[in-house]
Order: sequence, then structure tokens, then C-alpha cells
Amino acid sequence: MTNKYNLYDLGWNERLEKEFEQYRNFYSVGRIAVEYKNLYKVYSEQGNILASVSGKMINSASGRQDYPAVGDWVILDKIKENDDRTIIHEILSRKSKFSRKIAGRTFEEQIIATNVDIAFLCMSLNNNFNLRRLERYITMAWDSGSKPVILLTKADLCDDIEEKLKQVREISFGIDVHFISCIHKLGITHINEYINKGITLAFLGSSGVGKSTIINELLGENRQVTKEVSNIGEKGKHTTTNRELMLLPNGGVVIDTPGMRELHVLDVSDSIETAFEDIEELSLQCKFSDCTHTTEPKCAVINAINNGILSKERYESYMKLKKEAEYTERKLNRKAAMEYKNYVKKLSKSLR
Repeated sequence: MTNKYNLYDLGWNERLEKEFEQYRNFYSVGRIAVEYKNLYKVYSEQGNILASVSGKMINSASGRQDYPAVGDWVILDKIKENDDRTIIHEILSRKSKFSRKIAGRTFEEQIIATNVDIAFLCMSLNNNFNLRRLERYITMAWDSGSKPVILLTKADLCDDIEEKLKQVREISFGIDVHFISCIHKLGITHINEYINKGITLAFLGSSGVGKSTIINELLGENRQVTKEVSNIGEKGKHTTTNRELMLLPNGGVVIDTPGMRELHVLDVSDSIETAFEDIEELSLQCKFSDCTHTTEPKCAVINAINNGILSKERYESYMKLKKEAEYTERKLNRKAAMEYKNYVKKLSKSLR
């Protein structure tokens, strides 16, 4: 093992200390840095170590959310000086969790990162610029429990920065927005203002928006592989393949994540209200308290669209996200009901 870590540099705090107290005499603790197939790299006071989950964890897991993810603090077998492998027994309670529904028809959760303090939502100012996609990221960031900050990257490729900044600020209530150009070294100082000892940052966004390039600037080295922007459509090339937690030289830790081509939401009903605060406030003025904002008379939301106060595109994005979240909630509740029904059947058979 190498690179012994101070837990507080990795984000350890009094809440975690109190939770770990009951395990201290017989176990070690560490933070998940990288997730491989059936294996994890863990940072600990004793150094880097590879770990796998215990059989008990596997047997008791009801879904992906019960397994460790990058950013998790985990309870490990007591680590000795020459150990290169260990076992994960428990996950300490998560402060935040950024997750999505996995692609396809299966209603399973995919955890992107946990225990994130600040989620940098990255969108480039070239052909990747998409307000509707950004609304999804904002909704999921609020739902995760982390603080969202918007980074508009590749500002050197944009001729109308002020106009795009205006458009983004119109849909990002209460969120800091910064534009970045790593080529011209613009905006990096803004990111540094969020960095502090024990703070966990995560960079999230589509493939090729420049997340790894920004992280290299923060690390002061070309640790994350990057590729140039392609000539076709000014698209950045996807580089990051694994989620990875890294210690920053000036304090704090950062999590780099692979670009996400699909961003299916889970049950984010409460967070939609936060992300679409303007529409929620309008809905309070509707004639009917259960207004669906479709065909009802004296609907304040529809009136706002007709009067040019609210864009039709933002309204459609809001309605689509609400329907998607409600559909996912019904599916997950149905799945949970079926799992309980099967459990009862098995229990009844065992008692015969």
C-alpha cells in the first residue's frame, strides 16, 4: 500500500466520526475512490487498498443502491500494514447521492457519485448547448442533496456568451453560473473559490464538454486523458471511462464522471418544484388548486405562455419531467409491491 491519507482531507467529519465509533475497535474505514467490476479502490489512513463486498452485503442487498459507489465511506476489515486486499462490510450513511435510472426499460438506479458537496453541472457553449438537458441536470442535482453550480465550458468557441448566460440564468434560480475557457485560462479562479479542505466536488455533464480538462487544471497535471474537439459539429470526444475520486493539491477532493448520453430521472417530484420555481409560483395563481396546466380555464401557467412570460419550451420540459417522474414512481412502487408479495410467499412456504 502507498499514499497514506488523512481522512479529514478526504472529507471526513464529526458526523462520520460519531457513526464510526461503534466499529472503531475491530474495523478500519476508507472512502471509495474507483469502482471496477466486482472490485473497488479504497483510500484509507493505511493507504490505497483494493476491496470487495462481503457475502452478507451481497445477500442482503435489494438493489444497486445497497452497494458501494464512488464517494462512499465504507467499513472495512481491520487493515494491516502489508495487506493489499480487504473486505467491505457496511456503507456509512450518505450525505448526498447523485443517481439516475439506468438506460433501457429496467427501472434500476445507477449511482453516479455520493457524498458530494458541490455538483458542477458542465455544458459547453458550442453545439452541446441545450437548456432542456441542463434543466434535467439541475433537477437531479437538487434531488441529490448537493449544491449545483453551472459551468458553461469552451467559452472560446462561443460568439454570443452574454446571450447564452442570460438564457441559462433564466432557468437556474438560486444557482451560480460561470463561463470557462481552459484554453484562455478563463474562469478557473471561480472554481477555486469553491475548493476547501474536506469539500467534495463532482463534475457532471455530457461527453466531451471538457470536464477532464478542467480537472487537469485543478490538479496541476495532465492526469485525466483528454482529446481535442472534433471537426464534425465541434463535439468534444469522450474520454473518462470510470468514475474516480482524486485529492486536489490545494485541499478538497474531486470526482470525475463519464459523460452521460441519457439522463433518465427517478422520483424527483420535490426537486422539480425547486428547479422550476417560476412555474410552481405561477401555478399558485391558477383558479383550480389541482390544475394540470393543460385545458383548465384561468390557468396562470398557460396564460403566462400566451403572454410571452413563460417559454413554451420550458413549459414542455417541466411537463415532460413531471410525467417521467410520476411514471417512474409508479413503476418503482409496483416493483416494491411485487418484491414484498414474493417475500411473503417464500415466508409462507418456509413455515409449512
